[in-house]
Amino acid sequence: MVKVDVTELYEREFAYCPNEGAYCSPYTLLRLFADNVEGMPEKLLYLDVDILFNRDIALLYDIDVEGYEYAAARDHYGKYLLNPNYINAGVLLLNMKEIRKTGLLEKARKLIKEKKLLFADQSALYRSTTRKKMLPQRFNDQKFLHKHTVVRHFSKRLFYLPYPHTDNIKQWRVSDIHRVFGYYEFDDILYEYIYLKKKYENEIEVKEITNEQQ
Repeated sequence: MVKVDVTELYEREFAYCPNEGAYCSPYTLLRLFADNVEGMPEKLLYLDVDILFNRDIALLYDIDVEGYEYAAARDHYGKYLLNPNYINAGVLLLNMKEIRKTGLLEKARKLIKEKKLLFADQSALYRSTTRKKMLPQRFNDQKFLHKHTVVRHFSKRLFYLPYPHTDNIKQWRVSDIHRVFGYYEFDDILYEYIYLKKKYENEIEVKEITNEQQ
């Protein structure tokens, strides 16, 4: 794993911009700097943190994006409310060569700085797109889990029972994943997450006690 610090870029480009206080974390804006970071591969897979793979990642990564800026699946609600081809930017297979040629991310950054957008960087990307490849919903399934689902995206969704309401159930809410969705397919990953989280918390606690005693 390689960590890239884009603090300087963010503060120069987006500090106090109209979309900094959007519904989503400002961290989602960082994907818009991909063309300004040295060493990025020509084919780059961007993933939101609230996704889990149900099948081999190669099924997504090996998709041919030659001649396209990126490949993405439709947004579950946006395709009904905004546009049939409105994309969800939580899973993006980026063609950096094409993106640099068309200036996609540069145009998206300009929009972010100048205009308040309903879905922040997702809307900026959609509006700035020259040519995109539409993927089947199974590559970014935001509502259901099927056997053919490659990526399950745990984004906010509408529930009708026991009354109409929205909820933002993420995969780290393990008991809700079992109780609400009835998913047990990811238990090996989720239980390892619980173990590592607890281990990390214990290590931090030990360090704090040690520091207090010194």
